[in-house]
Amino acid sequence: MNPVEIIRKKRDGEELDPEEIRWMIAEFTVGRLADYQMSALAMAVFLQGMTPVETAALTDAMTTSGSLIAWGDGSPVVDKHSTGGVGDKISLVLAPLLAACGLRVPMISGRGLGATGGTLDKLEAIPGFRTDLSLSELQAQVESIGCVITGASDEIAPADRRLYALRDVTATVSSIPLITASIMSKKLAEGLDQLVLDVKFGVGAFMKTELRAVELARSLVRTGTRNGVQTTAVITDMNQPVGRMVGNAVEVDEAVRVLQGEVIDDVSELLFALGIPILQNSGIAATFDDAYRCLERKISEGSAFEKFAEMVRCQGGDLQQLPGRRHSRDVLIPQHGFVGEMDAQVIGQAIIDMGGGRRTMLDKIDPRPGIEVLVRIGDPVDMGQPWARLYNVDNNDVAEQITVQLTGALTIVDQSSDPIETILETIR
Repeated sequence: MNPVEIIRKKRDGEELDPEEIRWMIAEFTVGRLADYQMSALAMAVFLQGMTPVETAALTDAMTTSGSLIAWGDGSPVVDKHSTGGVGDKISLVLAPLLAACGLRVPMISGRGLGATGGTLDKLEAIPGFRTDLSLSELQAQVESIGCVITGASDEIAPADRRLYALRDVTATVSSIPLITASIMSKKLAEGLDQLVLDVKFGVGAFMKTELRAVELARSLVRTGTRNGVQTTAVITDMNQPVGRMVGNAVEVDEAVRVLQGEVIDDVSELLFALGIPILQNSGIAATFDDAYRCLERKISEGSAFEKFAEMVRCQGGDLQQLPGRRHSRDVLIPQHGFVGEMDAQVIGQAIIDMGGGRRTMLDKIDPRPGIEVLVRIGDPVDMGQPWARLYNVDNNDVAEQITVQLTGALTIVDQSSDPIETILETIR
């Protein structure tokens, strides 16, 4: 086959044959296709899009570029994926919670993308926690305790790792077919029976509009279903952080408190919205109410937290050594009124500026800095009232800079507005 002709076809808006897509990915994976040619194809896809058949072929080629996990007889194998949001610590709670309900959860997660924190970065705030398990270690732990959260090894979808590195430096990350293939190739390689997706939109998310989030969700669900995985997507609002805590160690602490029974409204709502369809579709619960009660019971009786603690121990972590919270300063409300808007992107960026995130892939993360968000959109507020609390900021100049930065993240209005709905739509 001729790579130049394949690039030309896609550049001109023609539909590629699945065999052409598979050949390009195979050649790229083994290094016989130049990076500049794959970059050209990625740009052509970004500009012209892909049909569902093309997207499925791309996903399949990337999935089979590496090893596939095969599971023996046992309980259903399930996973959850989020497209990323500020303060999103749901995976830390949901994986052990589903395992406590009797499911096998091989969760392969990622690192922070821009202002959105990554699950692996949060877990690495726990001293000793390993996120580099091999496939054999991953399988053994899932069969032993029911869940694992780790990064993708070199064995899983190596074509995705190489292609993403090119997309990141060629402004083609936001292509929905390329996002679909990137997410689903890793999930399909896990050998799942079921997948639930949290597709976020808003200022604190990768997808900025509900329309784009729905388009991505439909592409993901369609691709999963084509490959025999029962796939559900939940569209969720990301115009304010998930929960109250933003930052790696403080988000782990908040996840632990939820597992120990503390109710944080939007966190709990997301947990149940994502967990209930998994339990129903897996046959663990016959009805919505049965699924709800199962999740509630596993938290209240402590087995979900015990499962999380067991996972941490198995992966080398010491939860007792999680960095604590040292109050640095408060950010105050500048006037009376109601919270009209909250720029979650600014809050996420503030964590990076405090050293708790990366500007480049080589940056080392300080797990300690955190921000506690004390108000929600729609809340009445008074001038001088604290709305954000900074933790573990050692440098006073940095704390002052962050205070100024966060002051511009909140919009105060004269009239109250309805609270944000966390869950917008479910797509099956």
